Amino acid sequence: MNPSLDQRESPWPHRLAVALVCATFPMIWIGGLVTTYGAGMAVPDWPNTYGYNLFLYPWQTWVYGPFKLFIEHGHRLFGTLVGMIAIAFLVSTWCCQRRANLRWLGAAALIGVVAQGALGGLRVLADEVQIAKIHGIVGPVFFAFTVALASITSRRWQSAKRSEERQLGAIERLGVITTLLVFLQLVLGAQLRHLSPEAPLGNFRLALFFHLAVAVALLAHVFMLAARVLYSHRQESWLARPAVGLLVMLLVQIGLGAGSWVTNYGFPVWLSRYDFAAAYVPVADGAVQAWTTTAHVALGSLILATSLMLTLRSMRLSSPLSARFAPSKPATSPSQRILSMGAGL
Repeated sequence: MNPSLDQRESPWPHRLAVALVCATFPMIWIGGLVTTYGAGMAVPDWPNTYGYNLFLYPWQTWVYGPFKLFIEHGHRLFGTLVGMIAIAFLVSTWCCQRRANLRWLGAAALIGVVAQGALGGLRVLADEVQIAKIHGIVGPVFFAFTVALASITSRRWQSAKRSEERQLGAIERLGVITTLLVFLQLVLGAQLRHLSPEAPLGNFRLALFFHLAVAVALLAHVFMLAARVLYSHRQESWLARPAVGLLVMLLVQIGLGAGSWVTNYGFPVWLSRYDFAAAYVPVADGAVQAWTTTAHVALGSLILATSLMLTLRSMRLSSPLSARFAPSKPATSPSQRILSMGAGL
């Protein structure tokens, strides 16, 4: 590790970035439950809760009231917690470290929290499904951004040394494509989640077809990405662990997707000749259905964040140190430009 870097860099930006990650992921879960249970309008006003200040709403009514009210109001409270941590992170980037571009990332984190909260409020005030879709897409993107912040502010990131191996370029390209595919999959998933029951059946089938097609393409890319990393950087745990984790999570995600289908629509017709499939009846708003579907949503966010983190780490290792320490020097490659703007290194 570079001693000069270690001496001048405070650990607080990284600690608060990790705290931001830890607060945002449960909020993704709660937001998923809000959508699964159709609780988005359980509180019809915003930013108040039934006329009360958000923090002064009677806790007995919240805790012992209807479950939809409990998760919707809890979602809002968790959002304020994320916002306060984002403020603390922004302050730490201005007071505790010297990387100017990281300060702008801190500002972007706070703006992201405010924007996501405003989208949630507009979804309530307008009772508009399209806003709910955007709100459901921005949440995972913001979570991935917080994971990127935690990686960028870590000591391992600061002490990383450039590698001359050409395989890193291939890993970087595969990582970018994989991340874009995950994002596309999240968009398609949001379309399925918020599709109106009155919509034509053809719309549902089309959205489902593209969701499955992208899943196949994504599985192929994740296999190639993990194989490339393990082939050339098996000893580099900074890359190998997220690569293996990404593959494992995607396989679990496929299982959760199948489980979500079964708990919502039942087993496929071709399995109806088996007693277990013929006897199964989906229970609307049942615990198994709700938690399986919500876990599918939450794991999708984690896959996006892991893919982005792996991509950024490969960029970090393949970018010259001179580009990181001389931001005024024009970057000559896409990865260098992203790193010089995003990491301030």
